[in-house]
Amino acid sequence: MKVALTGNPNSGKTTLFNTITGKIEHVGNWPGVTVEKKEGKIKKELNRSGEDIVAVDLPGAYSMSPYTSEESVTSEFILTENPDVIINIVDSTNLARSMFLTTQLLELGIPVVVALNKSDMNDKKETKIDVDRLSEKLNCPVVKTVATKSSGNGLEQLISEAAKLGSSKHKQQGPRILGASKPQNKDEFEAADKRRYDFVNKVKNEVEIRKISSEMQTRQDAVDRIVANKWLGIPIFVAVIWLVFSISQAWLGPWLADAFVGLIDAFYGLVEGLLGGSANPFLSSLLLDGIIGGVGAVVGFLPLIMVLFFCLALLEDCGYMARVAMVMDRFFKKIGLSGKSIIPMIISTGCAIPGIMATRTIKDERQRRTTAMLSPFMPCGAKLPIIALFAGLFFGDKGWVGASMYLLAIVVIIFSGLIIKKITKDDSSSSYFIMELPEYRWPSIKRATISMLSRAKAFIIKAGTIILVCNAIVHILQTFNWQLQAVAENAADTSILASIASPVAIILAPLGFGLWQFAASAVTGFIAKENVVGTLAVTFAVTNFIDVEEYALVGGAGEVSVTFGITAVAALSYLVFNLFTPPCFAAIGAMNAEMESPKWLWGGIAFQFGMGYTLAFIVYQVGTLVTTGSLGTGFMGGLIAVSIMVSIVVYLMYKKPSEVVVKNLSEAV
Repeated sequence: MKVALTGNPNSGKTTLFNTITGKIEHVGNWPGVTVEKKEGKIKKELNRSGEDIVAVDLPGAYSMSPYTSEESVTSEFILTENPDVIINIVDSTNLARSMFLTTQLLELGIPVVVALNKSDMNDKKETKIDVDRLSEKLNCPVVKTVATKSSGNGLEQLISEAAKLGSSKHKQQGPRILGASKPQNKDEFEAADKRRYDFVNKVKNEVEIRKISSEMQTRQDAVDRIVANKWLGIPIFVAVIWLVFSISQAWLGPWLADAFVGLIDAFYGLVEGLLGGSANPFLSSLLLDGIIGGVGAVVGFLPLIMVLFFCLALLEDCGYMARVAMVMDRFFKKIGLSGKSIIPMIISTGCAIPGIMATRTIKDERQRRTTAMLSPFMPCGAKLPIIALFAGLFFGDKGWVGASMYLLAIVVIIFSGLIIKKITKDDSSSSYFIMELPEYRWPSIKRATISMLSRAKAFIIKAGTIILVCNAIVHILQTFNWQLQAVAENAADTSILASIASPVAIILAPLGFGLWQFAASAVTGFIAKENVVGTLAVTFAVTNFIDVEEYALVGGAGEVSVTFGITAVAALSYLVFNLFTPPCFAAIGAMNAEMESPKWLWGGIAFQFGMGYTLAFIVYQVGTLVTTGSLGTGFMGGLIAVSIMVSIVVYLMYKKPSEVVVKNLSEAV
């Protein structure tokens, strides 16, 4: 039996799906979080029917008449896939808005069960809904549910009602709101919608008793006047991000990382002891230094990343991140982007791939493609080990390093949006960003923990597959020369890896890190950004970066600069380069799918590389000038390269529309 879960955005639909199936799908309090259908088998303890029931989590929709792409997914699935029954999740705190979709579903002839979700919030507000009366009016079962509770949540009754209707195979007769005739033109559709709204409001007034507060301003409003203020919102956001990174990278995170790295060191010693002195030196080195050392160097930062993800999950769950989206809306409109562009960028802080996929909710083609190109500029989970590494090695785990990267990303996105708007010369599109602000609530420790663990699981799987293979290959390439002869430890410059990476190092020299080790790490970073840390660990023969960070705190950044051959300014430049050049191959594949244009794809990749190279050049050269009084290495060569890239962009920005109408960025390649 197939059950379709439908409902408005922020009705608790995906939370309910996770609870009844045991799956862990991302839950957010804004539209567009679910952009494609997800399936899962309902847990046995909730399903007493004896029949396998598959639940399908559909994207949030306000109407069966699709306006956005995610609503199209929902509408098409229900109309073409013929589910056995529909569970319509209704936000009981906003009954009138939610029931518009309900009335449309009831007219399809498919059995419907209404789940009155968030019932606990209604109880706190002293709002009562007559469930029996509502069921009578809609002519379908209605069940009160609380998807966030593990017991006493009404979900077993909900599944029982759905199974009963789904197995009966009879068509459900909903309320005849529109009469016998179907609307045929615009006027008739508008008249039909008016009758539908009238019916919904009439039902709401009959079944709902709501306590009306006489206060002109609630506590929620008072908080929003400060948090979402157009002047105070940005400084508050800066302070919050700084606090989050201080907790994850300067206070709690390093303490947990020390304990975790101890386990990795113990495992390294155990394997080393088992191998003994009789093992083949190459295989022993490959296993210990290439695989365990390389992967361990990446995984060693997992506690810091988990703390960060936990804090971000708390911010999202309490309703704050939705306010951030609203505060940033006015800036995004000025650069020609939709307010909806904010959502993919916030999602990209977890992973760029779902963030890019979320751009399909943007109707305007240019805005969608631009957002898909700019979303990867937000530091994702894969980039966090790089931030943590360089913040620890060269800046004593200062929280401002990570926070500044996020704030720089926002500045880069706004600046890039202005450039792309000027290049495309497309001011024709206008958009409105309408988003329901969820009520502030105490964040759920359980939900934040589940979110943190799911992301940690994905990180570990990636470390055990892609990163492991890449580190093994890097170690092999560093061990042999082109004659397949093993090179001495002090002669790694003659290895295959060094010869491949050295030409790239020449290009990167004006950015302050013209060493083949850093060039190799930057290249492997395009496969997966976590590889940057892993490759550095292999090429510099470091198995424990946490211990090196402690060494940096004792001996100072200057001591670490001798070890790694770059200054603190160059380290910051290297960090900027890896964060703002093109993302990993998987994210580029997602860009290709959402842009649906090879010209936009290659133009976007060229733009991203040019942005990362230019920013790193400015950071290194200006930083070196300020700290030493002279310009850095390779200034003239870098200046020429940057000048060429900037000249191309400026030419495209100010080329007259009469000469050419630029609709993509391929001209910049």
